[in-house]
Amino acid sequence: MSSSPPTEPPSPPEFNFPNPLSILAKSSPSDRSADLMVGEDAAVFDWNDEKMEGLGERGWASFFAAVGAILTAVAVLWVYPPTGYSDDFQAALETAAGGNSHLVTLFYGIIFPIVHSGLASLRPYGEQVIGARAWRVVFAFPSLCLAYSWITYFIAHVHDGFQFYDISGIPWVHTTAWIINFASFLFLYPSVFNLKEVAAVDKPTVHLWETGVIRITRHPQFVGQAMWSMAHLAMVGTTFSLLTQALLVGHHAFACWNGDRRLLAEHGENFLKIKERTSIVPFQAILEGRQKLPPDYYKELLRAPYAAIAVGSIGAYLAHPYMQAGAALVKNTGLVEGGIFN
Repeated sequence: MSSSPPTEPPSPPEFNFPNPLSILAKSSPSDRSADLMVGEDAAVFDWNDEKMEGLGERGWASFFAAVGAILTAVAVLWVYPPTGYSDDFQAALETAAGGNSHLVTLFYGIIFPIVHSGLASLRPYGEQVIGARAWRVVFAFPSLCLAYSWITYFIAHVHDGFQFYDISGIPWVHTTAWIINFASFLFLYPSVFNLKEVAAVDKPTVHLWETGVIRITRHPQFVGQAMWSMAHLAMVGTTFSLLTQALLVGHHAFACWNGDRRLLAEHGENFLKIKERTSIVPFQAILEGRQKLPPDYYKELLRAPYAAIAVGSIGAYLAHPYMQAGAALVKNTGLVEGGIFN
């Protein structure tokens, strides 16, 4: 009687984990079968579609040239005291405030939103006159200048006023604040990821997003700013810091209304459909059943732009000593009257 050959033990199951580099090189689409499909898929990236190309074309060479040009203009016309006007502008604010740093940051908290949100609101009219790319430059230049001045002033004066507490030296407080700050930068509005549009290499567009962080909150930049402000205020509790954080969060709260208004004007009924399925308060629409996360939702977050933001956030943290030194240098240098035009 013949015996049957011995059976081989079953092979262990194979787990095909995706290659992290392949995920970053090309975004994987999620299951959007439950979506309305009236909005765009956020943070999509495909390395094969990216080209360096030559100057004047739509590639990354033009992007780096455009970014270099605008940053050079900011440095020469605003930052560098002998040629720029940041010190003159700040000196004027300090004179108007009688040297009160709280009033200076209040002035910044009024001027910056008027300029930033005002120019954003004027975008439809400005683009008709000078075009979308030129208007992006008109919008970006004063926003960058004012952001630089307000940030350096905040760093230099964060301990001004009455100090309720300063627990920034406690290790677990510092670590907790760092984690919250890191997470806050992942709540950037998806249009920020369209770097070529930000630099006006591609034509800037008012996008209607339907995926990614928008499923959690329709206004992620507001949520991220609130997290950032909360973490910084938790470490250093001064009246100056409290006022500055309130101004920042207040501006972003206004931007929620203004952003919805602009999206409605641009996209009409399609925006109203997205609005119905999203919320400003994080996770509210999900908890209420108006928004359903796809089973593979992680694919909408494991994308190259988020990795770039994570690296940039770590870099910004490591650069903090240089930011503090730079702010101290600006404060100690003081006013160098005039600039390149006088």
